[in-house]
Amino acid sequence: MNINTLDLNLLRLFDAIWRTRNVSRAAEQLGLSQPAASQGLARLRQQLGDALFVRGGGGVAPTPRAEALALAVQSALSTLEQALTATAFDPRRSTRSFRLHLSDIGEARFLPRLLAMLQAEAPTTRVETRPLPLDEIAPALDSGRLDVAIGYLSAMDDTLSLPLFRDRYVILLRRGHPILRHWRRRSAADEAELLSGLRYAVVRSHADTLRILSLLGVEGNIRLSAANFLSLPDTVKATDLAVLMPSQTALQFVAGGEHALIEPDMPLRELTVSLHWSRRFAHDPALRWLRGRIVDMFETAG
Repeated sequence: MNINTLDLNLLRLFDAIWRTRNVSRAAEQLGLSQPAASQGLARLRQQLGDALFVRGGGGVAPTPRAEALALAVQSALSTLEQALTATAFDPRRSTRSFRLHLSDIGEARFLPRLLAMLQAEAPTTRVETRPLPLDEIAPALDSGRLDVAIGYLSAMDDTLSLPLFRDRYVILLRRGHPILRHWRRRSAADEAELLSGLRYAVVRSHADTLRILSLLGVEGNIRLSAANFLSLPDTVKATDLAVLMPSQTALQFVAGGEHALIEPDMPLRELTVSLHWSRRFAHDPALRWLRGRIVDMFETAG
């Protein structure tokens, strides 16, 4: 084909379909009608002499030709977008709004430091948090709906990332929970029996806590499924429920004097909280500045 006859918008459409694996969702991201997206795909198929995408798995799947084209198209679009939008970023004068994915724990732990830093260094910028389901985060980063995502996002293979800190899951209990008397004198053989006697609360957004309980064989002991962690300490304090949560957060509640924690030997116990962003916006000056300051903040905090 002759590149002089190629409509750049068709490459944007190709990339959106590649990322979403769905023509309708691609059309929505680009502000097109579904018929317009289908017509555009038909034109691109004709020009390239290949189907590019075929029906499958609730959407579309790329052909080998599309697989070969995808990285080159993404790189070309990214280079062009950066060339068109690149301007020097002055944090003290910027009025940019930064959009972040954070969990409820992330908001409680991270937002105070972030906003203090922005107040000092970028006082006219704004922050908007947009917590999204795991399967929506990478597409939102690629489309620009999100600028960065921070969290334990183990399935985010399609993004660029940097580890911020490591943590581990522990079990939070009320201070007077009956298991504590036996836990201090337990043997290795006792631990599994004690864990099987607990009743648990879990958070739906942290799938690994559910997996841990399943691997321990105690998923049948779940009595509460909640939307976020920060609602649970008061529930734990008033009941004999136990909740798996990251240790650095659990320790904040233990410091209040009404909770305790135990640290059993569990599968999938270790976790790494990372900063994620899209390759497409890797060189955006404002986002490079923001990512650098976020990394610096966590390094300073130790």
